[in-house]
Amino acid sequence: MARIMTLKKCNENILQAFNMAQDLIKLAEDGDGFREDESCGVLFGVIRDSGYKIKDLAEQEMKKHQANGKWK
Repeated sequence: MARIMTLKKCNENILQAFNMAQDLIKLAEDGDGFREDESCGVLFGVIRDSGYKIKDLAEQEMKKHQANGKWK
């Protein structure tokens, strides 16, 4: 029988930030592919950069929590 893993609220929030960052990156890729002018390119570039920054920070926090035994 599969065991369902429940996370502490702080870890749930980190995981949610990671997932939202992935959504931002996907939105930027999609939006950039269908943009009609340069200003949209700027918008989606900022969204992409922000997504990657959030994703990197969330990954760092996940690794830190896992290394300290706080990711359960």
